[in-house]
Amino acid sequence: MALRGPQVWLWRWRRNPLKRRADRIEAWVVLGVWTLTVLAGVQAGTAVGRWVEDGLARERVEWRPLVGRLAERAPGTPAEGGAASRADQVWARATWTAVDGSSHSGQLRVPAGSPAGTPVTVWTDREGRQVTRPFTPAQARVRAGLLGGAAGLAAAAVPLVGGRALRGRLERRRIDQWDAEWSRFGPMWGRTTG
Repeated sequence: MALRGPQVWLWRWRRNPLKRRADRIEAWVVLGVWTLTVLAGVQAGTAVGRWVEDGLARERVEWRPLVGRLAERAPGTPAEGGAASRADQVWARATWTAVDGSSHSGQLRVPAGSPAGTPVTVWTDREGRQVTRPFTPAQARVRAGLLGGAAGLAAAAVPLVGGRALRGRLERRRIDQWDAEWSRFGPMWGRTTG
């Protein structure tokens, strides 16, 4: 079993006579990168989440259900017992009249085998165009959370990757400095006195 000493917290900030200027710069870079990563992720995630949730709330207010009628018999055979699942639904053409009195038609998912003239619910936007059923408030929160989380992760990756590239550059510079010092002092080790 390997013996390990006590874990040193904030080791980059402790006094050390061997610490170089590059080490101090790297400590500030790490602190800055983590601060920017957290701030960028939280800000972007929150902003996108609010934007998505506000947009979906606006859709719930603006989109309206209308009653339309099937223009043709829906393909397939009706489900037994009258309870049609989502899998038992097919596409069929329906017609409806918008709030402004204009006639529209489009494809809707309806229970298989529905006869022509069957009333169906058609969701429309302000202009009378066919849209999908708006998300419920719970569905909107989940969608906003997922999209906000994805945007937050993507935004947090930018300073993280940039900081990693900067730390790599500092590391290469530090290695070059060590090589220069080694080439200057290394040959002295081979000398003996006496």
